[in-house]
Amino acid sequence: MTAFSLDPVQTAWCAELRALAEERLRPLAEKGEPGHVNRALVAELGRLGLLARLFTSGALDLCLMRESLARGCTEAETALALQGLGAHPVHAYGTRAQRERWLPRVADGSAVAAFALSEPGAGSDAAALALRADRDDARAPTSAPGPGEAAPAARGASPVASGAAPGVPGAVPAAPGTLPADPGSSPAASGVEPGVPGAVPAASGVAPAASGTVPVGPGPSGVGAQESPVAERDGWGSWRLSGEKCWISNAPEADFYTVFARTTPGAGARGVTAFLVPADRPGLTGTPLDMLSPHPIGALAFDAVPVTADDVLGEPDRGFRVAMHTLNLFRPSVGAFAVGMAEAALAATLTHTAGREAFGGRLKDLQTVAHQVAEMAMRTEAARLMVYAAAAAYDEGAPDVPRRAAMAKLLATETAQYVVDAAVQLHGARALRRGHLLEHLYREVRAPRIYEGASEVQRAVIAKELYASVEAP
Repeated sequence: MTAFSLDPVQTAWCAELRALAEERLRPLAEKGEPGHVNRALVAELGRLGLLARLFTSGALDLCLMRESLARGCTEAETALALQGLGAHPVHAYGTRAQRERWLPRVADGSAVAAFALSEPGAGSDAAALALRADRDDARAPTSAPGPGEAAPAARGASPVASGAAPGVPGAVPAAPGTLPADPGSSPAASGVEPGVPGAVPAASGVAPAASGTVPVGPGPSGVGAQESPVAERDGWGSWRLSGEKCWISNAPEADFYTVFARTTPGAGARGVTAFLVPADRPGLTGTPLDMLSPHPIGALAFDAVPVTADDVLGEPDRGFRVAMHTLNLFRPSVGAFAVGMAEAALAATLTHTAGREAFGGRLKDLQTVAHQVAEMAMRTEAARLMVYAAAAAYDEGAPDVPRRAAMAKLLATETAQYVVDAAVQLHGARALRRGHLLEHLYREVRAPRIYEGASEVQRAVIAKELYASVEAP
């Protein structure tokens, strides 16, 4: 890959996003109730055109949005990212009907999405998930068809009724790029929190108006975008989901969930199916969880929740690739979120140490302080460049995306933890007061080292990819 740098248009766009975060989004965030979805904030993101951009931008633009918003308002950054994470599988793998129903509403902020992968016993080891998708025997084929085989026609299959939402007919489809990596090649990762499509990046600049067209046509080729014939999809019949999900962002207040369930027992990652489950399905309940950071996070209980072939995202028993495709995109952008927090902490530290008088001078005149600040700045810049490089690799369809994504997420989240902690130390007790920027960042910065693949998982991914290149014939 060539060396990376932002062009003047991208730099100006980032500055505009930071200003929007501080002037228009932060006041809405401050009015929200901790632990609950801030629908006014989500709607404003829609009005600004940022949610629609999730479906037309590539990984780099996603990273620039997340970094810029995080520097000015972490709640706005998280709200945007969660919309993308929950809706990306629909954009990339959904049928036309699924996309027409949900994507316009995600884009305008009237529907809240969620990504439901993690379980009480399956966090980092997501392939071990136990949420069962039991077939309704009267409707299901006697055995699952093999690759390339058509399933037998369903007997009296009919989708579960749910409230219809207006679609956007005739929308122009986006042209997302494909992910070259084998989705099953890297260890599973926790899906607690915040993706967007791996599209060719749109030209940076002012975000499109919220009324702009949202792509609802066929998704990217190579990632499950080809719709199966109706007879083949109906041949899979229907299932009942039973079990639990936990640590799910936006639960239990989301309007729909991308849910990963085991359709073939004992098949590991290859026996998982992704479903689009509206929140009003009978048997689906949830409870909020009181977490360290004030994000809406909850647990979901599935009591024989009905789903049909029309709810499948991609192909039955191939849902793990849906999860890994999403996470390979989101890992660099989680890093971008972390970089944004590190930049905010560094800026606050520069202002504080330049003006704070102590020991007969300014804090910045103390060599130990100056060297600490220099270390914070160096690590932040290194993490930022690695995040950009990983995002650019994704957009270019490079073969080493899993390794680059893991490196970017690992370095950036560990760096942000270091920088925010150092900033608190240099500010002293004032940084620990409730409501201080650093007190807020100190709580926010811890979770990214766990969700979407803990730091230990990222190291395992990196090592596996490195050794695979050595052992390849």
